[in-house]
Amino acid sequence: MRVPVPDPRIIRAESLEQVYRLRLPMPPDNFPLVWEPGDEVELRPREELEARAAILNVVLGRAFGMPSRLAMSWLLDAHLLDRLTQPEWHFVASGDGDMRSFMLHSEALVALGWLLSMIKWLDPAAPGTDNVAEFFPDLPRGEGYAQWRARVLSVPRDPVEAAAQLDLYYCLDWAYLTAERRQLQLPGVIDSNAIGQRRWALEWAVVLHGPFHDPAPGWEEIDLST
Repeated sequence: MRVPVPDPRIIRAESLEQVYRLRLPMPPDNFPLVWEPGDEVELRPREELEARAAILNVVLGRAFGMPSRLAMSWLLDAHLLDRLTQPEWHFVASGDGDMRSFMLHSEALVALGWLLSMIKWLDPAAPGTDNVAEFFPDLPRGEGYAQWRARVLSVPRDPVEAAAQLDLYYCLDWAYLTAERRQLQLPGVIDSNAIGQRRWALEWAVVLHGPFHDPAPGWEEIDLST
């Protein structure tokens, strides 16, 4: 359901306060806002968020040694094969692609877990919780997609809360990349790759509506260059 967005300047001030507390470089004064006054926001449907999380979980399973046959069979049983992007299909089916880049999706999965209220907090200076795997399908034990959905009973976040988190990670992405370029000390054990993965999931899940927003992009269409 679409709802009005809050004042972007108030949300940005809160985001910049968190960047400052982390002692990261501050974005410039002309750093773009994520939305404009009068825009609306919604989250992608729960089923779509869960499907994307399940797919990333299988992609990560493949990266850590899950056989292709089992991965494809699981996705077939879950009726999710048609939701795979082309790079994901090639990787899951035959192992083609940059394995390291797929392994980085663990932090995108953490952000999806937060969006589904399975993870309480996205710490901008630390990786996902040690037990993050328990929130997603237990592939080694053969837990199916329907069984997982019944077990976790996910609840999508409020769209306004998710939009505020997106604004924060938009600022953090710039701050982390700038800190690394300047060879500054980072506030924790994660780097810009993890921050970028979380932003990727948030950019995909948070759908903004207004005169300056394009239609919701596909997973592989997310642009993190700005």
